[in-house]
Amino acid sequence: MDMMDAIGPQRGDRVLVAMSGGVDSSVAAALLVEAGCDVVGVTMKLHNDGSDVVDRPCCSLDSTSDARRVCETLGIPHYVTNLVDRFGQDVLDDFVREYARGRTPIPCVRCNTFTKFRDLLLKADAIDAHWLATGHYARMGMRDGVRVMRRGLDPAKDQSYFLWGIERPVLDRLVLPIGGQTKAETRAIARRFGLRTAEKLESQDICFVPDGDHVRVLREQLGADAPSLSPGPIRLHTGDVIGTHEGFARYTIGQRKGLPGGFAEPMFVVEIIPAERAVVIGPREALLGRGVEAHELNWLATPPAIGDRVQVQVRNRATAADATVVRLDDDVVEFALEEAVRAISPGQSLVVYDGEVVLGGGVIERGMREGAGKRAGLPVLG
Repeated sequence: MDMMDAIGPQRGDRVLVAMSGGVDSSVAAALLVEAGCDVVGVTMKLHNDGSDVVDRPCCSLDSTSDARRVCETLGIPHYVTNLVDRFGQDVLDDFVREYARGRTPIPCVRCNTFTKFRDLLLKADAIDAHWLATGHYARMGMRDGVRVMRRGLDPAKDQSYFLWGIERPVLDRLVLPIGGQTKAETRAIARRFGLRTAEKLESQDICFVPDGDHVRVLREQLGADAPSLSPGPIRLHTGDVIGTHEGFARYTIGQRKGLPGGFAEPMFVVEIIPAERAVVIGPREALLGRGVEAHELNWLATPPAIGDRVQVQVRNRATAADATVVRLDDDVVEFALEEAVRAISPGQSLVVYDGEVVLGGGVIERGMREGAGKRAGLPVLG
């Protein structure tokens, strides 16, 4: 367990573990029990959709039952906390608003930022637990005498991209027991402890969209005649109208599937214009951005200064790109990218790294085709 020596909980310390009913959080709890900590498991009830879907990693009756039985195996108490109202306000409502604006949100980031960690710390305080643990693949460490978050050791499983929005004080109490291992190692540990979640499958779907149909959720919330779900033009990046679509909320920047064919090269969604209900498509090179601007900033470490070189990641699983800070205000940061980056999508997260250390992040406002800096006459993506 990568506790970074003395910076994590010690034997006998009480630790609240967020348990989704999946293998990762199960092993996080098991490792803390093995280390001699006083462990308490808690499962969050976040929404009412999909509770009848079997073998989901979180947010269903099946998964809550798995978490409870894992706790029984480990000999620790298990509780369920109802956060349905908070989740609806913080995550679901934002999800609907962003798609209605022609943007692509990341519900997991919003959930971590506004619902999970904030409320779990309140639960930890209520049971006199200083430490809060999760099954995320990221690591805690020290830099210049301060606790920082680092990428997970396994690049294929690193989840630090989803954690940039948590409040800075959370880092002083956060434990990430599995961040220094691979998924295969996590499953092997689950088998060693005899945990029922050892072979449980992962889901790539949004937890409140168990069937993968996000348009259905939007239709239920907005109505079938909402502008974002109504027909509009499909345009070439050159301006020509070449077809119609059934709602711009069905599309995201970089999407290729479901577009008109007959072109000599693959075409992608390069822009969404909500005011005109327009979806703009173009070739691969039209997706490339040389600058990016983000709002709603949150810093987990000392922010970079104008002129500093860092690495930025604009999508989960995207390669981090070298970048230079060209603007930094209270709630706006802008980077010039050393190499063009594909499919910079408004609404997605921009996460800023200094090597392995997560400096912070924000929500992408726009990508720019010709670098960052002065905006006069600058063509933009998004």
